[in-house]
Amino acid sequence: MKFLPPAIALTLLAGPAFAHLPPGEYGSVAAGLSHPLFGPDHVLAMVSVGLWAGMLGGRARLSVPAAFLSLMLLGFLMALGGLALPFVEPMILASIVVLGLLVATAARLDARAGAALVGVFALFHGHAHGGELGSAGALSFGLGFVLATAALHAAGIGLGLGLERAGRRIGRAGPLLTRGLGAVTAIAGLGLAFG
Repeated sequence: MKFLPPAIALTLLAGPAFAHLPPGEYGSVAAGLSHPLFGPDHVLAMVSVGLWAGMLGGRARLSVPAAFLSLMLLGFLMALGGLALPFVEPMILASIVVLGLLVATAARLDARAGAALVGVFALFHGHAHGGELGSAGALSFGLGFVLATAALHAAGIGLGLGLERAGRRIGRAGPLLTRGLGAVTAIAGLGLAFG
């Protein structure tokens, strides 16, 4: 876990990823569904949450993504209510790097600690959604991005489980493939932050 403070510090120095659409393009369930799918920062973070939850196994497969979704909604509501949250874009970028490193190192935390960790990042992801919404329809957009986020978490869990099963057939390569995806995610996060 020695890598977490330097990773967060580096990403706090970075500029925004500019992966979000202009506020005028929001407002419907379809816009909410598409937003996480077309922002590489969101795709990388959400799939990593699923990959890591799958690696943790047990209750974490459900509690880690559920915590992310819950606290993402809280962050969304905070933004809608006008409550400021500092360093939103840098923390989103930090989430990609940190979550990628958690997968790459196969970091083991219990379900509660894992849920708390992803929950912190989720607040910032949700706040970004709410902060960019403007005067568009919050309920329909919110429903869309929650559904899309849940689907990306499920894709990450499914991918991780698929690689785990494949790894049983081909030896140790399955876990190495999953860890490799985590490393690629962390590097991509740094690319978004400093590219």
